[in-house]
Amino acid sequence: MDFLLILKIILIPALLLAGGFIKRREAVGYYGALLTGDKLQKLITLPAYVLKRVKYEAKISYDRRIKVNIVEFYGKPDSDARFLLHQAHKLTLVLIALEFCLIIGTQSQADAGYFIVCAVCLGAAYMLPDSKLNTDIKKRKLEIMLDFPDFLVKLTLLINAGMNLSKAWEKITESANKTRALGRELDMALMEIKSGKSESKAYEDFALRCRMQEVTRVVSILLQNIKKGNAELVSILRVHANECWEMRKNAAKKLGEEASSKMLLPMAIMLLSILLIVTTPAVLALQGI
Repeated sequence: MDFLLILKIILIPALLLAGGFIKRREAVGYYGALLTGDKLQKLITLPAYVLKRVKYEAKISYDRRIKVNIVEFYGKPDSDARFLLHQAHKLTLVLIALEFCLIIGTQSQADAGYFIVCAVCLGAAYMLPDSKLNTDIKKRKLEIMLDFPDFLVKLTLLINAGMNLSKAWEKITESANKTRALGRELDMALMEIKSGKSESKAYEDFALRCRMQEVTRVVSILLQNIKKGNAELVSILRVHANECWEMRKNAAKKLGEEASSKMLLPMAIMLLSILLIVTTPAVLALQGI
């Protein structure tokens, strides 16, 4: 085996681990708790530190879209640090994929097939964090879509019973499931109000974080009620609650259809297995085996 190739294979993991150990304090000093619990914490420390030192920014359109997605999923606070961490994940996975390609290169010839495999591995490693982020955003939007109608019905009932908006919001938040996206956003809005932010601004930021048309419309109605008052608030909220329930039914129906389509492949495999089990003895008997 070529000595230079062996050196390259050893160099990448050694650089990541040793450099990460040396620069851990500087990286933690900037990224803080964002690094806590990260599965690649020991490996991404050096790339994260380097990206911060070179002041990497979202200058190209693709990076700007990633930055927008990060703001949508995590919120604007710490978005710059989270963007750099996201890029550090991509860089680390690319280096790991490169290490994998070098190891394969020691066992095979550098032909066209080898370069195709390397290109696929490097491309997949680069796109994996972006794909995961997009999946997380879709899952978050779906959670909000499914939970928002229930929140809106409760809000309508409490306001109709004579409770003001802030008290109704607080009561719903206390019983909300904080492990789901909408529950976390409701709780964040409540904490912002208690910390001194105006109700109007807190509700407006809540709508911006949720990034859904239905939520934005309802929040606009609530803001109008806060500023000018609206005697028809309850009836308007009822209409929107009914629309949101229809939206939830359609989403549930779509999820059911997707689940049914996903079952087609396992069912086809099971049917093929049964056919093989039934027909194999007959085929063997015909062949005199």
